[in-house]
Amino acid sequence: MLNEDPDFTDPKVLRTKAEEKLKSKQEQISMSSSEYDVKRIVHELQVHQVELEIQNEELRLANERTEAALKKYTMMYDFAPMGYLTLDRAGVIHELNFTAAEMLGNRRISLLNRNLKFFLSDESLTVFNHFFNKIYSENTKESCQVMLGNDPQNLVDVYMEGIVTGDDEKCLLSIVDISSLEI
Repeated sequence: MLNEDPDFTDPKVLRTKAEEKLKSKQEQISMSSSEYDVKRIVHELQVHQVELEIQNEELRLANERTEAALKKYTMMYDFAPMGYLTLDRAGVIHELNFTAAEMLGNRRISLLNRNLKFFLSDESLTVFNHFFNKIYSENTKESCQVMLGNDPQNLVDVYMEGIVTGDDEKCLLSIVDISSLEI
């Protein structure tokens, strides 16, 4: 059995629902022809008001669902066990989650608008540049393994995967700490 909610974006469905609600609130009144015109106009206004109330309730419910989804996915992004970053073509960080900030050894807010390349070991810079250029030149998902961190004594061995998004040409980058893995 399908449990489908009525589609209140369809004007006919909305009108029918509003008529039903209004009928349940009113009794039939016999009236003269001039009285009938006034009653008809009042009825149309009442139906329109009920339609607006129904639409308002649907918008409120949609807004609540959107807020809940936003909260859920923000939590999933911010507290994911792997690092997520959004970089521009130059390698500048535009977005990152808490795990990525921790891997880079700084607070998230202070890492925004800084170039990721400054957080790579000298040995890893060539590997990263090749990886990053290939992402943009071939428009495919690529991966690499580099040493990451701002302290040469405490570098983190990481596995990166990146891909370029559509029109805005941002690079979505995921980073996994593999320094504790035995090979």
